[in-house]
Amino acid sequence: MDLQGKTVVLTGASGGIGSATAGALLDAGADLVAHYGSDREGALAACAGAPPERYRLVQADLAQAGASRALWRGALAWRERVDVVVVNAAIATETPIDGSDQEWDDGWERTMRVNVLEPASLVREAVRHFLERGGGTLIALSSWAAQRGSAIPQLTAYASSKAAIRTLTQTIARNHARDGILAYVVAPGIVRTPMSEVSATFRGGLDAVNAALAMGEMVEPREVAELIAFLAGGSVRHLTGATLDVNGASYIR
Repeated sequence: MDLQGKTVVLTGASGGIGSATAGALLDAGADLVAHYGSDREGALAACAGAPPERYRLVQADLAQAGASRALWRGALAWRERVDVVVVNAAIATETPIDGSDQEWDDGWERTMRVNVLEPASLVREAVRHFLERGGGTLIALSSWAAQRGSAIPQLTAYASSKAAIRTLTQTIARNHARDGILAYVVAPGIVRTPMSEVSATFRGGLDAVNAALAMGEMVEPREVAELIAFLAGGSVRHLTGATLDVNGASYIR
């Protein structure tokens, strides 16, 4: 996983999978644009150990329309060429069917903005950039919930958003393979992150969640991060368009 000379834009670098991915990309030699929403200290900690000249922290609130375009401009202001974009940032706002109309509408609108609309704008900017420069790599984080539905009824919007980001990436892969653009979907199961620990309360707690998994344990963020770093290298071109499941055999298609 030699990413020397490659510039990578990573959204959601301040925690969970994003934090581990930031470390893996930097370890592999990439120059990193590490996006964060509000947790600058988390993003800075994720990049700790790398020389300051090899990373740039860029803030953008993806709940705001146009934030991704500002993020992209910030990336190009630091490095004129971007080689890889990793779409990772997401939220899991509850949208309970038995909630109020306001809760439902607000939850869906915020989830779609953060998880789909702003990522789609970033992907659009990246694809246009890649077309001008003869290629590039897109890696999008989906979820097993996009393929089998969420086991948590309050996460209807989240599961739907992850399906949308998957099909967006697949469409890019299918239509731009001859342009040198590689596009991959990574679909984790339950990863040991703060978000998963919170959602475990809906499933009877962490012990109950682990007991239901084939390996008896959640996926470690570093495993997902290492897969992303491998894909960023672009060494297996004909894997483009694929969805890579990372769930420890708990869901096999």
